[in-house]
Amino acid sequence: MGIKQAQRLTQLPPYLFAELDRQRNEVAARGVDIIDLGVGDPDLPTPATVLAAAHAALDDPANHRYPSYQGMRAFREAAAAFMQRRFNVAVNPETQVCALIGSKEGIAHAPLALVDPGDAVLYPSPGYPVYRVSTIFAGGEPVPMPLRADNDFLPDFDAVPSDVAARATAMFLNYPNNPTGATADPAFFRRAIDFAQKHDLVILHDMAYSEIAFDGYRPPSILETPGAMECAVEFHSLSKTASMAGWRIGFVAGNAQLVAAIGKVKTNIDSGVFGAVQRAGIAALNLDPATQEEIIATYRRRRDLVVDGLNAAGIAVNKPQATFYIWFAVPGGDSAKFASDLLQRTGVLVTPGVGFGPEGEGFARIALCRDEQRLTEAMARLVQHK
Repeated sequence: MGIKQAQRLTQLPPYLFAELDRQRNEVAARGVDIIDLGVGDPDLPTPATVLAAAHAALDDPANHRYPSYQGMRAFREAAAAFMQRRFNVAVNPETQVCALIGSKEGIAHAPLALVDPGDAVLYPSPGYPVYRVSTIFAGGEPVPMPLRADNDFLPDFDAVPSDVAARATAMFLNYPNNPTGATADPAFFRRAIDFAQKHDLVILHDMAYSEIAFDGYRPPSILETPGAMECAVEFHSLSKTASMAGWRIGFVAGNAQLVAAIGKVKTNIDSGVFGAVQRAGIAALNLDPATQEEIIATYRRRRDLVVDGLNAAGIAVNKPQATFYIWFAVPGGDSAKFASDLLQRTGVLVTPGVGFGPEGEGFARIALCRDEQRLTEAMARLVQHK
């Protein structure tokens, strides 16, 4: 018998990387050493203090039962303390913070809480695919806001059609940005909040890379902006900050009504974050500065190595101030062809920009999630085959 699939699945974009995966397997079968620079999966180990906290928590029977949907009070207090210490932003741990099974989970659930069928949702493109997909799952209409190099990969709010702005109920933002590595200053967030208030929409700010920043740069929170608490929430992740991608722990903070709405969806879909992981998350939120700087220094060295290597290969690129991604214009402008040719010729795998939306065409992304030896080898291959 035929299996009927929901109509919404037909609206999802095709898996653009299927062909690239096939080619990767084909190249590997020829005995080629593949250097995968495509996946943004931190390779650094989770810090020892975080592991110690998790080990201790595993022996506590209190953590063997169902956790709180909202997250244990101690975790929410640690998240609130982090927001105060890092951004000078005050949030009530009881009403303005909710633990997440990784920020992706909260981002995916947010449209279910806030978007009705037919509502427009603005999202950055190129961007994290979950923004668009979660909007489709909620029955909303995803409307891209192009991020272009000539505007420093920031959306132009003036370019949003008035009829779309009138129908929009939510807008996703993400700075520091994946995939472009772009950053936003307080003036940009001021414009964003003004736009949201003018058009009566909410802002969902993805700040997964808040602590991966270089050369003295400290990314600001949108919640620092006056008026933000009236219309915005921010999603934070420990996946990148503390190399905890597999642990699945993060939090959302900001407007109490928005946090409550997302929490209401969660109570009906999941059963919260494992208590021992929350205890580990508390340790990660209080990571000592020396450990944090060691993580940053590692990514800084990798960034410099890759940027120098690309420039040596004739691909001009500047050093990003944040994230562990390098976003660069590809020779010829066809990102899928560039990625395929590079893989076939060198065994180096990068992510074609078109995979992040049509507006990503002409670019490719490198993730700095391999050690310096492998990155050095990858850059040598690029220079050799330029």
